[in-house]
Amino acid sequence: MAYTIGIIGGTGREGRGLGYRWAKAGHKIIIGSRSEEKALAAVEELKARLHGEGDVSGTTNDKAVRACDIAVLTVPFAAHRSTLEGLKEELQGKIMIDVVVPLVPPKVTRVQMPAEGSAAQQAQAILGDDVKVVAAFQTISFEHLLSDKEIECDVLVAGGDQAAREVVIGLAKDIGLKAWDAGVIQNAVVVEGLTSILIGLNLKYKVPSSGIRITGINDAA
Repeated sequence: MAYTIGIIGGTGREGRGLGYRWAKAGHKIIIGSRSEEKALAAVEELKARLHGEGDVSGTTNDKAVRACDIAVLTVPFAAHRSTLEGLKEELQGKIMIDVVVPLVPPKVTRVQMPAEGSAAQQAQAILGDDVKVVAAFQTISFEHLLSDKEIECDVLVAGGDQAAREVVIGLAKDIGLKAWDAGVIQNAVVVEGLTSILIGLNLKYKVPSSGIRITGINDAA
């Protein structure tokens, strides 16, 4: 099934990477930004990467959310709360994929969760129960997303309800990722926390984009 996906803060590297992969998979992508000019510039970059293929447009964050089936939040954690408070009305009734990690510079290799427990739980508390908040894609680097190579990493999907998680798992599969149902939104603390650990591994072992894999479960299961 093809969706219209609005990427909030989609001019950043992670937002552009997800937009690129989903556009290649046949979804309609709306890049959102506080600045329409920046959104349109990001769209031109994506269109160049897509060689004219794919349905990609750009506008302000609020218009992107109003027009989408599924919203994806890719802003820095410092802007997480204020962005959600500003878009609360537009997000009602939608699935929102929260890709944000509560990184607190300069100690980005240390897991530091907000009082709510995780960024996803903070989003749910702000938006209310009529928005299905799902945490996913935190462990997939933009280097992987903006390349055309197979991504040898898995995705953990936590939050929302089971139906919302299944939609997000399907979107992960659309871009060539194996995704796993990691359960309820309280488990997002683990999903988000892995990013700080991966950043630390990247620094220690001088690699650009380490990831995770789940083993011991065969395809039949």
